[in-house]
Amino acid sequence: MADTICRTLRDGGLEGEHAPALTIKDSKASPFGFDVFNYVLTQLSNYILAGKSQSRGLVVVAYSRSPSFYVDLLKRRGIDIASSHDWIHILDCYTDPLGWKNWLIDKDISQEASSLSSFCQDVRNLDKLYSLIIEQGKGLIGQGKDRFSIAIDSVSEMVRHASISSVAGILSNLRSHDQVSSIFWLLHSDLHEIKFTSVLEYLSSMVASVEPFNQAAFGQRVDLENLSMLEQNFRKGKFHVRFKRRNGRVRVMKYLLSWQASNLHQFCLKMK
Repeated sequence: MADTICRTLRDGGLEGEHAPALTIKDSKASPFGFDVFNYVLTQLSNYILAGKSQSRGLVVVAYSRSPSFYVDLLKRRGIDIASSHDWIHILDCYTDPLGWKNWLIDKDISQEASSLSSFCQDVRNLDKLYSLIIEQGKGLIGQGKDRFSIAIDSVSEMVRHASISSVAGILSNLRSHDQVSSIFWLLHSDLHEIKFTSVLEYLSSMVASVEPFNQAAFGQRVDLENLSMLEQNFRKGKFHVRFKRRNGRVRVMKYLLSWQASNLHQFCLKMK
């Protein structure tokens, strides 16, 4: 279940090991990876606040949503924002990704979100981005042996501005940093060649795929039967999770996934 993924990220890695890494994949046929991402983000935040996680802080690298979105998300989930300066930082790659606004303050960012975030104004420079992520993480936990987690809300956006090899390189370097407890990211797989998706899966210790309930409904002529199947895909899906174990073996778990009509962020997973 999704909670198994969250517990793995919560527990972090052993001394000398690379941090657990999760790829969340979706596609236009079942575009709910972001809901899974938000669920994992919320659960890990709860673990950190409760002191039940190896990680003592969380850096959110925000490409596809503004810092205000994440502040509102955490507040809606009942997470204490008042203490958030101590455990979360949002690196804003969304508001001014190429530095065109010349340090102008974006009025769409709330004061609350502004106090928890900082700008990255050249997302093409991944060396600088890497330094900013590590710097903000250390700012949360200090220079001791504590660790922090990293959440990247769109690797697909990253690769729009940088090469495949450089994006894979920064993800690998972050995962191998001795103060990183865990890392997870979202990928819209149908936007990329299989080669890139395979590279990210190779870098990951877990891969969670959101797939359509009725795959046959796509790419066919729309009629009443296919329309019904398409509608099902926006209420149900398949959730496949692949775990790489330390001994090299792979465990695959398959679930049926359904969303409550009133709130897509709330979903339930059932063993297939």
